[in-house]
Amino acid sequence: MTATFKQVTVTYIFNKMKDLLIVGTGALATLFAARLAQAGYTITMLGSWKAGLEALCKDGARWIDLKGNEHRFEVQATDDPRKCRGIKYALVLVKAWQTEHAAAQLRECLADAPQGLAVSLQNGLGNREALARSLGLARVALGVTTTGATLLDPGLVREGGEGIISIERHPDLGPVEAALKSSAFNVHVVEDAQSLIWGKLVINAAINPLTAILRVPNGKLLELPSAHEMLKALARETAQVAEAENIQLPFPDPISAAEEVARRTAANHSSMLQDVLRKAPTEIDAICGAVVRMGQNHNLDTPANWACWNLVKAMVE
Repeated sequence: MTATFKQVTVTYIFNKMKDLLIVGTGALATLFAARLAQAGYTITMLGSWKAGLEALCKDGARWIDLKGNEHRFEVQATDDPRKCRGIKYALVLVKAWQTEHAAAQLRECLADAPQGLAVSLQNGLGNREALARSLGLARVALGVTTTGATLLDPGLVREGGEGIISIERHPDLGPVEAALKSSAFNVHVVEDAQSLIWGKLVINAAINPLTAILRVPNGKLLELPSAHEMLKALARETAQVAEAENIQLPFPDPISAAEEVARRTAANHSSMLQDVLRKAPTEIDAICGAVVRMGQNHNLDTPANWACWNLVKAMVE
């Protein structure tokens, strides 16, 4: 592709989509907002966290990159979906337990855009269904990301490593795909996101609850024999439920996959551990809780997921 053609393509994308809505004000939402704003997009962030909204309005979206350099970019932040009307495309980056509320807000935001699209890049199961109940299935695209980020303060995020964004093919996805690629995200469009969603569920179920309960970074799970055995049990159970659901996982060995992620992200604090330390609600219902409920549909026992589900819920009740 020639430089001239690239310039024409970028100009076309900007004319077609100069505004982008990000639903959420947490770590990933702030990182995506900063990088998209750096690429020249006008970013509106919709959330309910007062401290986050205030910081974003005052200081913009602040991002510390992998080299330790801090960047800040102006964004608009609001808790009023009426102020987001007219925007056609939205990235949904809230916690799974917030999806129902976000879906109702998005119905208002996208009211003037019958061809509008909400792209979910969330953890856990059930997010597409929750969004579709408010927006209709045709206006929802399912995706998953392995991009890492840690929220240091309201509006301030530290990048945790470049991951992959995988989004299921959708006829209206083109402008969102282009926006993400122009922001240097590694974007893959796939035919079926369910395999990747379940692959990430296996990893999240194996690592996140244990790090939250033990309050340790990911790599510590491989050093503690009993924790390592629980990691294996969680991954194995989740993979068994996926098989019962006729889901083909994106890796042949779920235990090895979970161990590799724990090893590669050894120093990271999982998002669930960050939530527990902040005394915030967690995504345990959409991770271990979902595994337990779906296992019951197939008469499968999932005792490790059941134990972690209830222990993490007890920690934040």
